[in-house]
Amino acid sequence: PKMKEDSCLHAALICLGMLCYSHALSTEKLNHLRPSLHGHHEKGKEGQVLHRSKRGWVWNQFFVIEEYTGPDPVLVGRLHSDIDSGDGNIKYILSGEGAGIIFVIDDKSGNIHATKTLDREERAQYTLTAQAVDRNTNRPLEPPSEFIVKVQDINDNPPEFLHENYHANVPERSNVGTSVIQVTASDADDPTYGNSAKLVYSILEGQPYFSVEAQTGIIRTALPNMDREAKEEYHVVIQAKDMGGHMGGLSGTTKVTITLTDVNDNPPKFPQSVYQMSISEASIPGEEVGRLKAKDPDIGENGLVTYSIIDGDGVEMFEITTDYETQEGVVKLKKLLDFETKKSYSLKVEAANVHIDPKFISNGPFKDTVTVKVAVEDADEPPIFLAPNYILEVQENAAAGAVVGRVHAKDPDAANSAIRYSIDRHTDLERYFSINPEDGYIKTIKTLDREEIAWHNISVFATEVHNRHQEAKVPVAIKVLDVNDNAPKFASTYEAFICENTQSNQPFITITADDKDDAANGPRFIFSLPPEIIHNPNFTLRDNRDNTVSILVRRGGFSRQKQDLYLLPIVISDGGVPPMSSTNTLTIRVCGCDSNGSLLSCNAEAYILNAGLSTGALIAILACIVILLVIVVLFVTLKRQKKEPLIVFEEEDVRENIITYDDEGGGEEDTEAFDIATLQNPDGINGFIPRKDIKPEYQYMPRPGLRPAPNSVDVDDFINTRIQEADNDPTAPPYDSIQIYGYEGRGSVAGSLSSLESATTDSDLDYDYLQNWGPRFKKLADLYGSKDTFDDDS
Repeated sequence: PKMKEDSCLHAALICLGMLCYSHALSTEKLNHLRPSLHGHHEKGKEGQVLHRSKRGWVWNQFFVIEEYTGPDPVLVGRLHSDIDSGDGNIKYILSGEGAGIIFVIDDKSGNIHATKTLDREERAQYTLTAQAVDRNTNRPLEPPSEFIVKVQDINDNPPEFLHENYHANVPERSNVGTSVIQVTASDADDPTYGNSAKLVYSILEGQPYFSVEAQTGIIRTALPNMDREAKEEYHVVIQAKDMGGHMGGLSGTTKVTITLTDVNDNPPKFPQSVYQMSISEASIPGEEVGRLKAKDPDIGENGLVTYSIIDGDGVEMFEITTDYETQEGVVKLKKLLDFETKKSYSLKVEAANVHIDPKFISNGPFKDTVTVKVAVEDADEPPIFLAPNYILEVQENAAAGAVVGRVHAKDPDAANSAIRYSIDRHTDLERYFSINPEDGYIKTIKTLDREEIAWHNISVFATEVHNRHQEAKVPVAIKVLDVNDNAPKFASTYEAFICENTQSNQPFITITADDKDDAANGPRFIFSLPPEIIHNPNFTLRDNRDNTVSILVRRGGFSRQKQDLYLLPIVISDGGVPPMSSTNTLTIRVCGCDSNGSLLSCNAEAYILNAGLSTGALIAILACIVILLVIVVLFVTLKRQKKEPLIVFEEEDVRENIITYDDEGGGEEDTEAFDIATLQNPDGINGFIPRKDIKPEYQYMPRPGLRPAPNSVDVDDFINTRIQEADNDPTAPPYDSIQIYGYEGRGSVAGSLSSLESATTDSDLDYDYLQNWGPRFKKLADLYGSKDTFDDDS
């Protein structure tokens, strides 16, 4: 109610002022237009008379208050013309923005009223046009006049902040007055009229830590050395009030959450002054001993801590690393421990920040130290060999039981348990060695051969007697020492070639040797010829003194016809103790060569220098071979000449070879039961009978006097014609035998009863002529005088 009273009073004062202003303006316009009202004339250029139109409009009011809620329409203003005598003949018309809807006019008096409540924030002014016309004729009495109606603002909108909630950060320990954030509010009222939009900021919550500037809304720190570790987050409420902050103004608020960000203002601190740790002497380097942690209330990179060992008698035995996930210092073993040597160690550990803020260095060092005591615990340790590995030697060919060497281990514990030794048989599968379990002496079980295996690598276990789980393992390498037990030999198989016209004292091949023994037993090879052929007239040796020998021709003029192969024995000796030697044979072939010395041909007749064959023996062997070949040729020839008779002369033989079958024949391969050659014409004996087993080299053409037999029902004529052709053509297969008949006679229902139509190359006979069976074979038998007969089935 108080606000509404103030608004009404304010509106009344505005209306009074507007009335005075409107009256003064109307009077001024009337004075300005007065000459035209009385019809005065003015001369223009060149004597032209100008007439000024008479204007006599009066505006009593230009403003209307927004948010008016009275019972009657509010009077906005009045239109009046000087020519209006008050008799009602003038009609006032209003047009433009809102005319007839928001603004209405009394066409007689010219009073304009607002019929609706107006909102300046929605629309600040309206442009209207007024006109005076004759009521009877609607003739314009005055030109149209445009005027503006402004909506007068009142304080009806409270301030509003851009955000309902603000979030801001400020470093801890900031100086007083450090800017945190600026908040901004806006007021929808008219900022150009009165104080409706004049805002003032104030802090409602958040004292005494923060303050706000009244005009700008900037929030600043109000207390020094605010500590994040004490309180990290603050909630501040800011108010914005219009009317310059005076009573009656409207206001709005917003919340600001301010977080103190961390700075490195705290050094790390150990919660205790001494840490106790322990570790077994059996631990290996890298094992963790224990952990310690220095607390730093700072966060992020300001709270990162690094650890280091700066002093103590365990600096060489231990090390410390930083676990950055847990911010702990991890103490680890660096070297092997020995309880019997030293039972405890002391370390001085320092914790320091990784990142240091220079502003707070004056507060003191950002580090802390602590003492760490490490106790070494006794453990049952495995045996320890006196050497990390052993290299032993033994002579090859040594008898079984020869001593190779000794390994030795001891128990490092105070109990000093007895040790037992054994060989890892996975490293000695052939069981070449044995070991004495009491003293560790290694011996051979069998004879060793250096040329077979020069090094033996085995492993030996040492185990405590009282605790079989405590054992150690050591590698043992056994070298087999060489003994000169291998004679040198040719490095490869050598074969030499010499020309028949070779010159004397010329080397034609160089020989090298190889010895399986060590170089100490054969530093240089000695080459020589056996004593029995040392003075042979053909070849000689020349030792090159570099473990090679050159073979020389002692004479010239070799002949392949006399001897084309020489076997030269060469003795090779080494320089070992005792020396070893062997005899190796070099094969030398005599070859024919051209004038340039290039090989043309070589024979393979062997000739042993110290035991050759005589020429007579070679001729005798050759004669035996020739006789044997003649016998073989004669045997083959006689075998070929033996053959079957081409014609069977005896009649009983023919009958015996014609057999009656009561079943299906065996097909084209069945040639044993019936010899078709018996059907040959006996009359052919006196004439020319070609060989049955040899095919003629050329074919005879049929004699011109013979004509082919027609396909006639007269079987006799057909057969006689074929017989006559066969008698006169000795080349027709099967050479003077019954010919092929392609004629199918009458009365043969079964046709061909076997696979005689198929051809084969396994026999000299052609079976195609057996196609027609039955009556035709019977006719043929009668023709050739056979006493046996054929039935249709046969």
